[in-house]
Amino acid sequence: MGLSVARLWGSPGLLLTVALYLALTLHPVQASTPPHRDYCVLGAGPAGLQMAYFLQRAGRDYTVFERAPGPGSFFTRYPRHRKLISINKRYTGRANSEFNLRHDWNSLLSHDPRLLFRHYSPAYFPDASDMVRYLGDFAARLGLHVLYNTTIAHVTLSKDRQAWNGHYFILTDQKGQAYQCSVLLVATGLSVPNLVDFPGSEYAEGYESVSVDPKDFVGQNVLILGRGNSAFETAENILGVTNFIHMLSRSRVRLSWATHYVGDLRAINNGLLDTYQLKSLDGLLESDLTDLAIVKDHEGKFHITLKFYWEEGNQRADAITLPQDDSDNFAMRVAYDRVIRCLGWNFDFSIFNKSLKLSSVGEFSKKYPLVRGSYESKGSRGLFVLGTASHSVDYRKSAGGFIHGFRYTVRAVHRLLEHRHHRVAWPSTEHPITQLTSSILRRVNEASGLYQMFSVLADVVLVKENATAFEYLEEFPTQVLAQLETITGRQARHGLFVINMEYGRNFSGPDKDVFFYDRSVGHTEDAWQSNFLHPVIYYYRHLPTEQDVRFRPADWPLPRPTAIHHIVEDFLTDWTAPVGHILPLRRFLENCLDTDLRSFYAESCFLFALTRQKLPPFCQQGYLRMQGLVGTESLRQHRVESGALQDHAAADRHREDSGQWPGYHGPVGHPQAPGPLVQPLHSNKEEL
Repeated sequence: MGLSVARLWGSPGLLLTVALYLALTLHPVQASTPPHRDYCVLGAGPAGLQMAYFLQRAGRDYTVFERAPGPGSFFTRYPRHRKLISINKRYTGRANSEFNLRHDWNSLLSHDPRLLFRHYSPAYFPDASDMVRYLGDFAARLGLHVLYNTTIAHVTLSKDRQAWNGHYFILTDQKGQAYQCSVLLVATGLSVPNLVDFPGSEYAEGYESVSVDPKDFVGQNVLILGRGNSAFETAENILGVTNFIHMLSRSRVRLSWATHYVGDLRAINNGLLDTYQLKSLDGLLESDLTDLAIVKDHEGKFHITLKFYWEEGNQRADAITLPQDDSDNFAMRVAYDRVIRCLGWNFDFSIFNKSLKLSSVGEFSKKYPLVRGSYESKGSRGLFVLGTASHSVDYRKSAGGFIHGFRYTVRAVHRLLEHRHHRVAWPSTEHPITQLTSSILRRVNEASGLYQMFSVLADVVLVKENATAFEYLEEFPTQVLAQLETITGRQARHGLFVINMEYGRNFSGPDKDVFFYDRSVGHTEDAWQSNFLHPVIYYYRHLPTEQDVRFRPADWPLPRPTAIHHIVEDFLTDWTAPVGHILPLRRFLENCLDTDLRSFYAESCFLFALTRQKLPPFCQQGYLRMQGLVGTESLRQHRVESGALQDHAAADRHREDSGQWPGYHGPVGHPQAPGPLVQPLHSNKEEL
């Protein structure tokens, strides 16, 4: 044995050991698996940074991959004319930070009050450079883990039974470096210009590259293809220097104030509508671009003709018939100096392997990835799409494609992931049933997520056994209501309420006159006919099934409920009127739960205890636990002055001083407005 060891570590063995060491040092063996992260986020735009913030606060293992040297690279170039259409309302007259976010469309969610966009621009419609600066500070101040100058060139799957979702996502960057991820969060936005293929489409300049200097358009005839905000933004920039601008699209213009969709044409960009309707040479036309063709003449001018004329002319410019040859009043018979394409953006599917099944045939096959109501890919478990790219869930319905909307959908996705992978249940608060009315009213009057993501995110109230308490969950995606227990880790066994914000059924659309006379509804009995955004409360005895959600009535955001209540619209969006808002809501809740949600003074609870078999919940949860409402001097004096109460103050004080029952402050059994809770009434309890 000793001889063997000696031979091994003798001169030849020593040389072999040294040789192996040098070989491994100079040429190390490649790792069998790439660097691993639990969460990989593609893109350091607003949605990517928002998710990074939530992951970091939760202490999760994550990395954000960004191809540019800094965050928010989209905003370094777009919008081309630099003015954002997301409002920056710095003053509301309110100190409530949650309420103020309703009117702050640029801030991301964080715990740092310095990271509110109001500190970055005084402009109501800010400059895009302010957004770049804001996102840079957001990432830096919060210390988010972003890998800049890293372009992910390819994404594929690697099957593994040990992985969270049965597979890993393998990301490969521009240098060939691979990364392994358990969950992939895609926040790359829409970055590919939408192209329509028709004869002569190559002559159109793209929104992404056309000059933004008005001097380049002086005295020119301009045709703009498209009718969204980018098209009108481009027209607005050159409106004062061109001979005229014609705008062509296959559909009529959609005004955001009529559709109540912030992605449609905003008033800040619609100057061309004035010049069109007031007959100042500019105009709008409707036609399907695929039926047309652009012909360039020998002078470099562009003519619009029909596609079948182009085909008949064998594609030779001098042989192609123009529509005005047959109809001398053809609307587009003039020649154009410039044709500009402003047709929006599509998602970049090119980096994703087909095994991920992100795309499909259908309405959004080119524009958006295929996702569920939970923002998870339909083709790959564990792949979620965030931000603008997830807008197929609420396209032209709500604000999910914009910062003030998707900051809340990103939070919802994070809450889903926390429960799925870390057993952290969806955040909730539990309260006695007597606080149900006030809890709902607080949220509908303050919450920004409900307000901005109307009909997409809703609050859910889970009723406890015997309706003695409830659990309140905020901003749950309505399209996956049937999966609530699985997604949240909460139980819905004794009924539930869903609090949603909605516009009237027939109040939104490009053809709607939203300024019609008597458009406002003010009477509580007509609340169900409310037109403007207002709270709607759905009550279900049982959690709806997948089939209930799938086959819900047309244009309903939720399945048909057991009962439904509309809180009448309010001009001030302030649902605090005692008679118009609070009383009808409380009675609806009481009818659903078959209970009394009023608050009572101690003497009323005392009388109920002597005369009723079942006490109201307020008395059960307060008075019998040695707590109750107490009258104040101002309340007593008010009732004396109104004639509803005789002045027995002296007698009351005498009884209180002698340790007898507290002073009488109103008719027995009459509910009072909520007042401060007193400490346990030990003397009264002992007397009882």
